[in-house]
Amino acid sequence: MNISPKKIRPTNIRPTNIRPKKSLGQHFLKDGNIVRRIVEHVQAASEDRVVEIGPGTGALTVPLSERYPDLHVFEVDERAIEVIARLCPGVTIHPVSFLDADLAALGREAGRKLFVIGNLPYFLTSPILFRILDQGPLFSQAVLMIQKEVAERLVARPRTKEYGILSVQAQVMGRVELLFPVSRHVFHPPPRVESAVISYRPGNEMFPGSADDLPVPLDRFKLVVRTAFQQRRKRLSNALKGLFHGSFPDGFDAGRRAEELEPVEFVRLAEWLENGR
Repeated sequence: MNISPKKIRPTNIRPTNIRPKKSLGQHFLKDGNIVRRIVEHVQAASEDRVVEIGPGTGALTVPLSERYPDLHVFEVDERAIEVIARLCPGVTIHPVSFLDADLAALGREAGRKLFVIGNLPYFLTSPILFRILDQGPLFSQAVLMIQKEVAERLVARPRTKEYGILSVQAQVMGRVELLFPVSRHVFHPPPRVESAVISYRPGNEMFPGSADDLPVPLDRFKLVVRTAFQQRRKRLSNALKGLFHGSFPDGFDAGRRAEELEPVEFVRLAEWLENGR
């Protein structure tokens, strides 16, 4: 059954007796209007396989399960698992961390790419994002609630203080959109920082297949980006001298800093390095 966005009620959050665990980074979403807006941005068809990261008390799970019969959730909190099993008996629950999941097998079983959604624990945001970026060919879309600061880094452009490793990898591997900001006051308990919802779609005009279309191995590309930004205030002639030994592609201005390069320029540097200069 595919429920139209207009039928998603903004009051569909059910109260539970679960107390958020600080050790799990739990901040439960309590605003039905935010839930509605998040779910409306998931561009999956009713027959697609949708994966939710950390459903908690089911604020997103309930409306997702009404739209998507093939919904899988990853949750390590036994209390939350009991709540989800009661509220959404048709949902497939995986009692493991998303970071430990066999996502390739999940996609093969479905016979199609996955859609990912989640209100991420803030302390796991970076490893979850990098896993999605690294395994981009497995996914059609990710719609994620994350720290606003991290969302701004994802979409940052060169010559800004937010621009860095995450910006480059995300923009090379796909299309990122900051959908809308979210106040800290719509959570229980309120986190210390503001949040934002982002959409990520693997593949873009440069590399339609995401990591599969890169002209170099992903690890080599990531090495160049990481090395360049480890000393972001140094000129690339110095920051990358351990990799390039003073030799750069013809026409490349190595007097610039990492924060001045367009994302695709890192790919070209990695390609030149991979091909033996």
